[in-house]
Amino acid sequence: MAATDTFALAPVPGPTRAGPRRWTAGRIARLTTLTIVAFLFLYPIVGFVLEPFRSQADVIAGRGGLLGIGGLSLGNITNDWKQVYGYDGGVIVQWILHSVIIAVGGAAVAIIAAAPAGYAMARLRFRGRRVLLFLTLLTMVMPNTVLVIPLFLEVSAVNQIDKLWPLIVILGFFPFGVYLCYIHFFTAMPHELVEAARLDGLSEVAIFFRIALPLAKQPVALTAFFAFVSNWTNYFLPLVLLPITASSTVSVGLQQLIVGSQLYSPSSAAGLNVQLYMPELAFATVLTMLPVLAVFIGAQRFLVRGQTLGALKG
Repeated sequence: MAATDTFALAPVPGPTRAGPRRWTAGRIARLTTLTIVAFLFLYPIVGFVLEPFRSQADVIAGRGGLLGIGGLSLGNITNDWKQVYGYDGGVIVQWILHSVIIAVGGAAVAIIAAAPAGYAMARLRFRGRRVLLFLTLLTMVMPNTVLVIPLFLEVSAVNQIDKLWPLIVILGFFPFGVYLCYIHFFTAMPHELVEAARLDGLSEVAIFFRIALPLAKQPVALTAFFAFVSNWTNYFLPLVLLPITASSTVSVGLQQLIVGSQLYSPSSAAGLNVQLYMPELAFATVLTMLPVLAVFIGAQRFLVRGQTLGALKG
């Protein structure tokens, strides 16, 4: 008993606690290098974001200083908005509205098309499945500019130039979203779950809506995010299919603001009653970046988890 008691009372070694990390020369060098690289990337971005808070005179005089924090005033933001809004009777509001409609509508169509297409290619067996998957991958690497002229001819043939709905339908064709959903349904969705549902008598449509789709929140969110960003920043399709200024999007409208700026085109801007210089152009650019930033912050949780999408097979 004594030996047993001695064994029972023996202290159990607990987890060892790591001591403080030593500041070795290699660690200091790595942190210094990363800090310098981060500064080189962040410096122009921060300077550009702070540009609307200055006046044109401060920008020319270089009153921002090395850190770019000099000459800042909230009153300059109000002046920037008045100048940008005064361009062509506040057309920038219409540009933003059209961009929101096209980006959200195209993302919704992309989700509606990508989720069932990805499920079908991952879980159904039909003739031409591999060919369809290959074509999906091929369209992912095809430059969008290659399709601008054929799409313009098709939309023009049905007399729908300068309409928003053709852009929504066209941008809803999002092969990258199809591939994301395919990877999710093929790797992360247990095959036994689908087989059990089939044995219970569920049709493939019922399996998709009642089982597969509720488990696909992550790829659906990723598809929505990437489709929204791609639609918002698309330039060539709105430029060709929406030729009238009032029906353009912000991606095309920013270029029109630059053309109408006294800074870049004094002759064409001579008849304008607004002053569009560097602070005003920077303000318009930052303004159009805010929706993308908001969507990015909202989808950040899914973006972090999406890094491991398809890494493990269920």
